Amino acid sequence: MSSKPLILIVEDEKDLADVIGQQIEMAGMTVQVFYRPAHALRYLEHGFANLILLDVNMPEMTGFELMAEIRRRGIETPVIFLTGNDNEISKVKGLEMGGDDYITKPFSNAELMARIRAVLRRAETAGDLQVTKNVSLAQEPFQFAGATVNPERMEIVFPSGKAESIGRKELGIICAMQGNAGVVLSRRTLIHMVWGIHADVRSRSLDQYIVRIRGLLTRNGCDFDSFRTVHGVGYIYDPEHKGDDAAPGK
Repeated sequence: MSSKPLILIVEDEKDLADVIGQQIEMAGMTVQVFYRPAHALRYLEHGFANLILLDVNMPEMTGFELMAEIRRRGIETPVIFLTGNDNEISKVKGLEMGGDDYITKPFSNAELMARIRAVLRRAETAGDLQVTKNVSLAQEPFQFAGATVNPERMEIVFPSGKAESIGRKELGIICAMQGNAGVVLSRRTLIHMVWGIHADVRSRSLDQYIVRIRGLLTRNGCDFDSFRTVHGVGYIYDPEHKGDDAAPGK
Protein backbone atom coordinates (compact mmCIF):
# COMPACT_ATOMS: atom_id res chain seq x y z
CA MET A 1 0.00 0.00 0.00
CA SER A 2 1.20 3.47 -0.89
CA SER A 3 0.02 5.03 2.37
CA LYS A 4 -0.05 3.75 5.92
CA PRO A 5 -3.19 1.73 6.65
CA LEU A 6 -5.37 3.14 9.42
CA ILE A 7 -6.39 0.50 11.96
CA LEU A 8 -9.23 1.19 14.41
CA ILE A 9 -8.98 -0.64 17.74
CA VAL A 10 -12.26 -0.95 19.65
CA GLU A 11 -11.36 -2.51 23.01
CA ASP A 12 -12.62 -1.58 26.49
CA GLU A 13 -9.51 -2.98 28.22
CA LYS A 14 -7.38 0.16 28.04
CA ASP A 15 -4.01 -1.46 28.78
CA LEU A 16 -4.55 -4.16 26.16
CA ALA A 17 -5.77 -1.65 23.57
CA ASP A 18 -2.72 0.54 24.14
CA VAL A 19 -0.30 -2.40 23.84
CA ILE A 20 -1.95 -3.57 20.60
CA GLY A 21 -1.81 -0.02 19.28
CA GLN A 22 1.90 0.29 20.01
CA GLN A 23 2.59 -3.01 18.26
CA ILE A 24 0.67 -1.94 15.16
CA GLU A 25 2.42 1.43 15.01
CA MET A 26 5.79 -0.30 15.30
CA ALA A 27 4.77 -2.34 12.27
CA GLY A 28 4.42 0.90 10.26
CA MET A 29 0.66 1.39 10.43
CA THR A 30 -1.51 4.16 11.86
CA VAL A 31 -3.78 3.53 14.84
CA GLN A 32 -6.93 5.08 16.28
CA VAL A 33 -8.05 3.59 19.63
CA PHE A 34 -11.59 3.69 21.02
CA TYR A 35 -12.40 2.32 24.46
CA ARG A 36 -16.15 2.77 23.97
CA PRO A 37 -18.12 1.34 21.02
CA ALA A 38 -20.32 4.44 20.74
CA HIS A 39 -17.27 6.62 20.10
CA ALA A 40 -16.02 4.25 17.40
CA LEU A 41 -19.43 4.28 15.73
CA ARG A 42 -19.50 8.06 15.76
CA TYR A 43 -16.07 8.17 14.11
CA LEU A 44 -17.01 5.63 11.43
CA GLU A 45 -20.04 7.66 10.44
CA HIS A 46 -17.74 10.40 9.17
CA GLY A 47 -14.25 8.97 8.99
CA PHE A 48 -12.39 6.28 7.10
CA ALA A 49 -10.44 3.24 8.28
CA ASN A 50 -8.81 0.32 6.50
CA LEU A 51 -9.56 -2.22 9.23
CA ILE A 52 -11.32 -2.56 12.59
CA LEU A 53 -10.00 -4.73 15.44
CA LEU A 54 -13.19 -5.29 17.41
CA ASP A 55 -13.44 -6.80 20.88
CA VAL A 56 -16.45 -9.08 21.23
CA ASN A 57 -17.04 -8.77 24.97
CA MET A 58 -17.66 -5.15 25.91
CA PRO A 59 -20.17 -4.11 28.59
CA GLU A 60 -21.70 -1.09 26.85
CA MET A 61 -22.29 -2.84 23.52
CA THR A 62 -20.97 -6.21 22.38
CA GLY A 63 -18.72 -6.43 19.37
CA PHE A 64 -21.45 -8.34 17.54
CA GLU A 65 -23.96 -5.57 18.26
CA LEU A 66 -21.53 -2.91 17.07
CA MET A 67 -20.78 -4.94 13.96
CA ALA A 68 -24.49 -5.20 13.17
CA GLU A 69 -24.94 -1.45 13.60
CA ILE A 70 -21.90 -0.68 11.44
CA ARG A 71 -23.21 -2.84 8.60
CA ARG A 72 -26.77 -1.48 9.02
CA ARG A 73 -25.37 1.97 8.33
CA GLY A 74 -23.69 0.78 5.16
CA ILE A 75 -20.11 0.84 6.51
CA GLU A 76 -18.17 -2.01 4.92
CA THR A 77 -14.81 -1.64 6.68
CA PRO A 78 -13.17 -5.07 7.22
CA VAL A 79 -13.40 -6.41 10.79
CA ILE A 80 -11.23 -8.78 12.83
CA PHE A 81 -12.93 -9.88 16.04
CA LEU A 82 -10.87 -10.11 19.25
CA THR A 83 -12.16 -12.30 22.05
CA GLY A 84 -11.22 -14.46 24.99
CA ASN A 85 -13.94 -16.93 24.00
CA ASP A 86 -12.74 -19.78 21.81
CA ASN A 87 -16.28 -21.12 21.46
CA GLU A 88 -16.88 -22.41 17.92
CA ILE A 89 -20.45 -21.04 17.85
CA SER A 90 -19.24 -17.52 18.58
CA LYS A 91 -16.56 -17.83 15.93
CA VAL A 92 -19.08 -18.92 13.31
CA LYS A 93 -21.47 -16.13 14.33
CA GLY A 94 -18.80 -13.48 13.89
CA LEU A 95 -17.84 -14.72 10.45
CA GLU A 96 -21.46 -15.12 9.32
CA MET A 97 -22.14 -11.51 10.33
CA GLY A 98 -19.52 -10.40 7.83
CA GLY A 99 -16.39 -10.44 9.98
CA ASP A 100 -13.19 -11.08 8.05
CA ASP A 101 -11.27 -12.96 10.75
CA TYR A 102 -11.38 -13.98 14.39
CA ILE A 103 -8.47 -14.10 16.83
CA THR A 104 -8.58 -15.51 20.35
CA LYS A 105 -6.84 -13.91 23.32
CA PRO A 106 -4.09 -14.27 24.31
CA PHE A 107 -2.38 -13.94 20.96
CA SER A 108 1.18 -13.18 19.93
CA ASN A 109 2.21 -10.00 18.16
CA ALA A 110 3.37 -12.06 15.19
CA GLU A 111 -0.01 -13.75 14.85
CA LEU A 112 -1.88 -10.45 15.12
CA MET A 113 0.28 -8.75 12.49
CA ALA A 114 -0.02 -11.71 10.13
CA ARG A 115 -3.82 -11.67 10.37
CA ILE A 116 -4.01 -7.90 9.94
CA ARG A 117 -1.82 -8.00 6.83
CA ALA A 118 -3.79 -10.92 5.38
CA VAL A 119 -7.11 -9.09 5.74
CA LEU A 120 -5.64 -5.87 4.32
CA ARG A 121 -4.30 -7.78 1.31
CA ARG A 122 -7.69 -9.40 0.70
CA ALA A 123 -9.43 -6.06 1.02
CA GLU A 124 -7.02 -4.40 -1.39
CA THR A 125 -7.33 -7.25 -3.86
CA ALA A 126 -11.11 -7.01 -3.65
CA GLY A 127 -10.88 -3.32 -4.47
CA ASP A 128 -11.94 -2.25 -1.02
CA LEU A 129 -11.07 1.39 -1.50
CA GLN A 130 -14.70 2.32 -1.03
CA VAL A 131 -15.46 5.25 1.24
CA THR A 132 -19.20 4.84 0.66
CA LYS A 133 -21.16 2.62 -1.71
CA ASN A 134 -20.61 5.09 -4.55
CA VAL A 135 -17.18 6.57 -3.79
CA SER A 136 -13.70 5.08 -4.04
CA LEU A 137 -10.48 6.57 -2.71
CA ALA A 138 -9.09 5.92 -6.19
CA GLN A 139 -11.57 8.34 -7.77
CA GLU A 140 -10.04 11.35 -9.50
CA PRO A 141 -10.58 14.88 -8.10
CA PHE A 142 -13.56 16.72 -9.59
CA GLN A 143 -15.25 20.12 -9.54
CA PHE A 144 -18.34 20.80 -7.46
CA ALA A 145 -19.99 24.20 -6.96
CA GLY A 146 -16.74 25.99 -7.74
CA ALA A 147 -14.59 23.88 -5.41
CA THR A 148 -12.29 20.91 -6.06
CA VAL A 149 -13.20 17.66 -4.31
CA ASN A 150 -10.37 15.16 -3.73
CA PRO A 151 -11.75 11.72 -2.71
CA GLU A 152 -8.28 10.25 -2.06
CA ARG A 153 -7.52 12.92 0.54
CA MET A 154 -11.16 13.19 1.64
CA GLU A 155 -11.01 16.95 1.39
CA ILE A 156 -12.48 19.85 -0.54
CA VAL A 157 -10.34 22.75 -1.77
CA PHE A 158 -12.05 26.10 -2.25
CA PRO A 159 -11.20 28.87 -4.75
CA SER A 160 -9.39 30.75 -1.98
CA GLY A 161 -6.97 27.82 -1.68
CA LYS A 162 -8.34 26.81 1.72
CA ALA A 163 -8.79 23.06 2.18
CA GLU A 164 -11.17 21.34 4.60
CA SER A 165 -11.64 17.68 5.44
CA ILE A 166 -14.97 16.22 4.46
CA GLY A 167 -16.88 13.33 6.05
CA ARG A 168 -17.45 10.08 4.21
CA LYS A 169 -21.22 10.52 3.83
CA GLU A 170 -20.91 14.16 2.76
CA LEU A 171 -18.37 13.03 0.17
CA GLY A 172 -20.71 10.29 -1.03
CA ILE A 173 -23.60 12.76 -1.42
CA ILE A 174 -21.45 15.27 -3.31
CA CYS A 175 -20.19 12.55 -5.67
CA ALA A 176 -23.73 11.31 -6.28
CA MET A 177 -24.96 14.82 -7.08
CA GLN A 178 -21.99 15.70 -9.27
CA GLY A 179 -22.30 12.44 -11.20
CA ASN A 180 -25.97 13.16 -11.89
CA ALA A 181 -25.74 16.89 -12.62
CA GLY A 182 -29.03 18.35 -13.82
CA VAL A 183 -31.04 15.37 -12.57
CA VAL A 184 -33.41 15.46 -9.59
CA LEU A 185 -32.45 12.69 -7.16
CA SER A 186 -35.05 11.60 -4.64
CA ARG A 187 -34.05 11.24 -1.01
CA ARG A 188 -34.48 7.47 -1.23
CA THR A 189 -32.30 7.26 -4.33
CA LEU A 190 -29.54 9.27 -2.66
CA ILE A 191 -29.67 7.07 0.42
CA HIS A 192 -29.41 3.92 -1.70
CA MET A 193 -26.49 5.36 -3.68
CA VAL A 194 -24.47 6.46 -0.64
CA TRP A 195 -25.44 4.07 2.17
CA GLY A 196 -26.51 1.04 0.13
CA ILE A 197 -29.88 -0.36 -0.83
CA HIS A 198 -30.34 -2.25 2.46
CA ALA A 199 -29.35 0.61 4.76
CA ASP A 200 -31.93 1.73 7.31
CA VAL A 201 -31.42 5.48 7.01
CA ARG A 202 -34.15 8.07 7.44
CA SER A 203 -34.67 11.05 5.13
CA ARG A 204 -34.17 13.35 8.10
CA SER A 205 -30.63 12.01 8.53
CA LEU A 206 -29.90 12.67 4.86
CA ASP A 207 -31.24 16.22 5.19
CA GLN A 208 -28.84 16.87 8.06
CA TYR A 209 -25.88 15.90 5.86
CA ILE A 210 -27.20 18.19 3.12
CA VAL A 211 -27.32 21.07 5.62
CA ARG A 212 -23.66 20.41 6.51
CA ILE A 213 -22.63 20.44 2.85
CA ARG A 214 -24.47 23.68 2.21
CA GLY A 215 -22.93 25.24 5.29
CA LEU A 216 -19.48 24.21 4.07
CA LEU A 217 -20.12 25.78 0.67
CA THR A 218 -21.68 28.95 2.06
CA ARG A 219 -18.95 29.84 4.52
CA ASN A 220 -16.34 29.39 1.82
CA GLY A 221 -18.06 31.54 -0.80
CA CYS A 222 -19.07 28.76 -3.19
CA ASP A 223 -22.05 28.55 -5.55
CA PHE A 224 -24.84 27.70 -3.14
CA ASP A 225 -27.65 28.08 -5.73
CA SER A 226 -26.42 25.21 -7.89
CA PHE A 227 -27.27 22.67 -5.14
CA ARG A 228 -30.99 22.98 -4.55
CA THR A 229 -33.90 21.33 -2.82
CA VAL A 230 -36.81 20.10 -4.92
CA HIS A 231 -39.48 20.18 -2.24
CA GLY A 232 -41.36 16.96 -1.72
CA VAL A 233 -38.94 15.03 -3.93
CA GLY A 234 -35.24 15.42 -3.18
CA TYR A 235 -32.27 17.41 -4.45
CA ILE A 236 -30.64 18.57 -7.66
CA TYR A 237 -27.14 19.77 -8.50
CA ASP A 238 -27.41 22.03 -11.53
CA PRO A 239 -24.17 23.92 -12.22
CA GLU A 240 -25.85 25.61 -15.22
CA HIS A 241 -28.59 27.15 -13.08
CA LYS A 242 -28.44 30.94 -13.15
CA GLY A 243 -31.80 32.12 -11.85
CA ASP A 244 -33.45 32.50 -8.46
CA ASP A 245 -36.66 30.70 -9.39
CA ALA A 246 -35.77 27.44 -7.67
CA ALA A 247 -37.13 26.32 -4.37
CA PRO A 248 -34.96 27.71 -1.55
CA GLY A 249 -32.49 25.37 0.14
CA LYS A 250 -33.23 23.85 3.51
